[in-house]
Amino acid sequence: MSDNNMKVTLQGNPVTLAGGMPENGAVIPDAVLIDNSLNAVSLKDYIGKILILSSVPSLDTPVCHIETKKFNEEASALGEDVLVLTISMDLPFAQKRWCAAEGVDRVVTLSDHRDAAFGQAFGVLIKELRLDARAVFVVDGQGVLRYTQLVEEVSNEPDYEEIMTVVRELLKGE
Repeated sequence: MSDNNMKVTLQGNPVTLAGGMPENGAVIPDAVLIDNSLNAVSLKDYIGKILILSSVPSLDTPVCHIETKKFNEEASALGEDVLVLTISMDLPFAQKRWCAAEGVDRVVTLSDHRDAAFGQAFGVLIKELRLDARAVFVVDGQGVLRYTQLVEEVSNEPDYEEIMTVVRELLKGE
């Protein structure tokens, strides 16, 4: 597992990200994740819709909680052509419980806990903690990465407006 040179901090302390971040304009790498029913699923299974891939350290932290709830609200307004996948190292049981408790029904949560496949493929795996850093990737219906936002301070929220602008532009063009 190689390190990348992206600068990210957690509560002001630098962390090391492992893996390679894909380039905008490239077909996304595949990663096998675990869904809430303990089934292995491939990112490629979701190609055909515009994807918002939201990488978070853990749903049980305040910022990840806020972010996932915000994307759940946004997804309701974006329609059926857009799918939000929230990916974390949380166990599938915890993700399912959290979604039920919070009424999150428009975001698909996927666990990266088994192989850290997503974290490595997208360059967001925090080596020191074996958690995925906060990042958002927007993928078009053909599986091409169109936008990347790596949040430099993991305890900060992403720029939602910038993400939604990209998604709306893709909706106009598809």
